[in-house]
Amino acid sequence: MYTDLSKPLNVEKNIKLYTGTGNHALATKIANKLGLEISGLELSKFANGEVYARFDESVRGDEVFIIQSMSGTNVNDLLMELLIATDAAKRASAASVTAVIPHYAYARQDRKAASREPITARLVANLLETAGIDRVITLDLHQSQIQGFFDIPVTHLTALYLFGDYFRKKDFDWENTVVVSPDAGRAKHAKKLSDYLGCSLAIAHKGRPKHNVAEVMSLIGDIKGKTCIINDDMIDTAGTLCGSMNELKRQGAGDIYVCATHGIFSGPAISRLQEAPIEECVVTDAIPCYMADRPGSKIKTISVADELAEAIHHVYVNEPTTAIFGGDLNL
Repeated sequence: MYTDLSKPLNVEKNIKLYTGTGNHALATKIANKLGLEISGLELSKFANGEVYARFDESVRGDEVFIIQSMSGTNVNDLLMELLIATDAAKRASAASVTAVIPHYAYARQDRKAASREPITARLVANLLETAGIDRVITLDLHQSQIQGFFDIPVTHLTALYLFGDYFRKKDFDWENTVVVSPDAGRAKHAKKLSDYLGCSLAIAHKGRPKHNVAEVMSLIGDIKGKTCIINDDMIDTAGTLCGSMNELKRQGAGDIYVCATHGIFSGPAISRLQEAPIEECVVTDAIPCYMADRPGSKIKTISVADELAEAIHHVYVNEPTTAIFGGDLNL
């Protein structure tokens, strides 16, 4: 599935790997996979909250990769860390800067759904480019067309098939298993997962009266007595998700499993999931979660470190990223 990254990189260019404060654990896994060290990037704040960044080594002529997942209550600080560190690298004559963004902030604000709204996902793309970022590696954007907001190369990866491999190890009766899309917008992804697992598909239809609130209206597909796998790109407050699960149970669903690339888990999300009628909620380590994999916790994690390390390797040695399992997502 993956290239053997244990061998030294036989290239003339220098590579430097740095991380912001968004997800140091994932950055460490990626560095270990690549056989590199996370180099020195000093990040601190002034008394008034302004972010300060400085590289404690030369980056002149280097290929710089900065890993930063932007989530949590300090999402704006994490975005500023990435912008300021990039500016510092470019002013220090780095050959190029690649932003490795496991979770892209503001991705849900990708269109004008009502009058006088911003398109903040585009604004973030503009900020990243203005700071001097030369390319982006990211994972399961809320909408794939966000790639079009950039005028620089974007490597868009997916964890969809990693979830598929995870569930393939379960002792499921696949003839009585169904992948459930939480809404029509996620249907194409859910179809790909159901095809990969060799099971059927169902689609929930819902309305959304306001942000973080959804009402399940109906369900298309047969889920009665079947094991259900709900697939989504992110879980924020889990209100939408719990509404879907309650509707599935009302219509006679069997065991319910949930998988989502980005476990944001704002506010009451974790307590809601613990109390929900599910067996497991599987997320990636793109966003750190303190409750994941603890005894009694329904939240489980799979790692995307290998996939991101593979992408960094391919970009660095100028090889196509289509060789990466799940790369070049066409959804």
